[in-house]
Amino acid sequence: MKIELLYFDGCPHYAEFLPRLRELLAAQDVEAEFVLRRIETREESEREHFLGSPTVRVDGVDVDPTANGREEFGLECRLYRTDDGLVGTPPEEWIRAALRRAR
Repeated sequence: MKIELLYFDGCPHYAEFLPRLRELLAAQDVEAEFVLRRIETREESEREHFLGSPTVRVDGVDVDPTANGREEFGLECRLYRTDDGLVGTPPEEWIRAALRRAR
């Protein structure tokens, strides 16, 4: 299993989220390759289908169930629409669900 956290330097959300993501992975007893990937250019964001920072992918699939088919690629902070409103990081339940699907 491969878990990626994609980000760009202009967004503070990924740095706040990184320790929480690592704790979540440890609590789920996940053995996986973890990759922290910085996206640096608009062209790279389009090539990588980067919807904003932070983006979490499990085996190449965005944990956001609404991500498929979206095309708002770019160097921007990402907002996630949840039942509690907009938040700057993906909900932990989405990550747990993606990990279950990957297993």
